[in-house]
Amino acid sequence: MVVPKILIVEQDGRAARALESAIAELGYAVELVPAPLARETHSVAKGETQLAVMRVPPNDGGVMRAAQDLRARWGIPVLLIAADGVDELGPGLTARNIPRLAEPFTGRELRCAIELALSSFDAVRTIHALEDRFFWTSIDMLCFLDFSGYFKRLNPSWERTLGWTREELMSRPFIEFVHPDDRERTLAQNARVRAGGQALAFENRYLCKDGSFRWFKWNAAPDSAEQVIYSVARDVTEHKQAEEERERLVVELQDALAEVRTLQEILPICSYCKNIRDDANYWHSVEGYISQHTNARFSHSICPSCYASEVLPQFDAIDDPR
Repeated sequence: MVVPKILIVEQDGRAARALESAIAELGYAVELVPAPLARETHSVAKGETQLAVMRVPPNDGGVMRAAQDLRARWGIPVLLIAADGVDELGPGLTARNIPRLAEPFTGRELRCAIELALSSFDAVRTIHALEDRFFWTSIDMLCFLDFSGYFKRLNPSWERTLGWTREELMSRPFIEFVHPDDRERTLAQNARVRAGGQALAFENRYLCKDGSFRWFKWNAAPDSAEQVIYSVARDVTEHKQAEEERERLVVELQDALAEVRTLQEILPICSYCKNIRDDANYWHSVEGYISQHTNARFSHSICPSCYASEVLPQFDAIDDPR
């Protein structure tokens, strides 16, 4: 049976020795390290340690940073022990759900706290492993964007889509990769999310390493406690291009229909007999064409001009038989 190794991070030598004795009596292996955690302890922390116990003395602001360092850098679960007289560990510690135990405590309470911290971290580690597999295999682009404007974490889809390495993308403010025409509204959307809102189906263009741009559609939500925005982006470039092509074809079709309507309004008429040609290339009299294509009915009369030029000369010829 492997005996769990407990790392005690404590600056107060007397308190450290008391913790060492109490934990050793429970059958755990113990390693003492002065607080704050020194970089040279990474060999201890990396391969062998299964839990770090950190005591929170009154008015100490460095414990949280040390606890975060252990958890984030080395993946070690942390148990916080509030020294006698410390009533609250502070909102920063409570928000991150770090297991804690208050002095004074019994050996049984210490064992329960240690076992709970170990089992809780194992469960969290399993969940994180599943999340990591999803993160790295996702087709969509997943990212953690710091409130400062820099990417903190990106999945490999970013490299496949844009051509930049993740290191290159994280080395510059994210807005530098956004199309200049989209930056103002992108920054406005980013500010709304940081203020507690969400980005739903937000679209903008991102710069590829070859100089081209690709359209992204975003969904994003903030984590104010961690000062980070969790985002999912989907490459919709082909969809946008298809939309533009469809709109172009619709405009061309509308123009063609308008031209056809214009042509239909032009009636070919004979310069001599004044007959009209229909769409089937047949010729009709004006009366016949209009009767066929409208509900109009004809009555016959004589206009003043024709009366003067046509009818009166006929009357004159009757009166003057010569």
